[in-house]
Parts: sequence; structure tokens; C-alpha cells
Amino acid sequence: MKNKAAYFGVFTALALIFSYVEMLIPIQFGIPGIKLGLANLLIVIFLYKRNAIEALLLSVVRIVLAGFMFTNLFSILYSLAGGILSLAVMALLKNRGTFSVMGVSIAGGISHNMGQLVVAMLVVETYRVGYYFPVLLIAGMLTGMVIGVAANEVLKRLHNVVFY
Repeated sequence: MKNKAAYFGVFTALALIFSYVEMLIPIQFGIPGIKLGLANLLIVIFLYKRNAIEALLLSVVRIVLAGFMFTNLFSILYSLAGGILSLAVMALLKNRGTFSVMGVSIAGGISHNMGQLVVAMLVVETYRVGYYFPVLLIAGMLTGMVIGVAANEVLKRLHNVVFY
């Protein structure tokens, strides 16, 4: 039990550090809300090394803590919608066993953006923000691919490592 809490604490701390580092990177994509999602690297790794429930817990804890530390309540709302949908899709595809880590991550990136888009439509009470859909689809594919490649490489190196 001690090891389980320790690993979870380490992954939470790393996810928060990745969230903070990402805020420091001065890359602007010109579209509100688009970012690489470095912390999602740890969520994907946790999904593969542990299970979907623990990855969900890690994701929610990271989103809430990072939201209170670095952003605001609206950001937490958008991130939770995207994070929960993303993790549900990734867990489903991972369990099917027909998708690679990169494929699972790409689907996660796309679904994360779609979850945020749905919340945006509800918050602003219009479907006009739906014009972001093609841009968010491409952004989700690209960021999901980058995170997927990185996660696959890390998982190769952690192949024999057991997380409690």
C-alpha cells in the first residue's frame, strides 16, 4: 500500500511539473485552448502501467490541482470535460487491443478537444464555436501523435518495471 501511494504521489508531482513547464513554453498556436498536453504523457503511461481507474484519478487530481495553482475555475471545467472523455476513449481503445499506444494517444487527443468543445458550446450557449472542430481535430491528432510517440518510448524503457 505504501508503494502505491508513493508512485501515485510521484506521478501527480510529475504531472503538475509538466503542466507548469508547458505554461512556460512560449509557443502560441493562434487558437485558444490548443496546447501540447505534456502532462497527458503521464496519464497515458499510467493507463498502460496501471489501469483506467487509477489513470482517471491521476488525471482528475492533476487537472484540479493545476487548475487551482496555475489557471482558473473555467479552465478546470474545460480540462475535466476533455480529460474524462479522453481517458474513457483511451481506456476503451486500449482494452480492445487493436490500437497501438500512438493510436490510443491520438484518439485521446482528439476526444480531449471534442470534450472541451462541447463544454464551450454549453457555456456560451451557441453552436457557433463548432467552427473550431476542424482545427481542433487536426490539433488533437498532432498533439496526440507527439504524446503517443513519447509514451511509447517511455513504456519501452519501463517494460520490466512494475508499478507496485
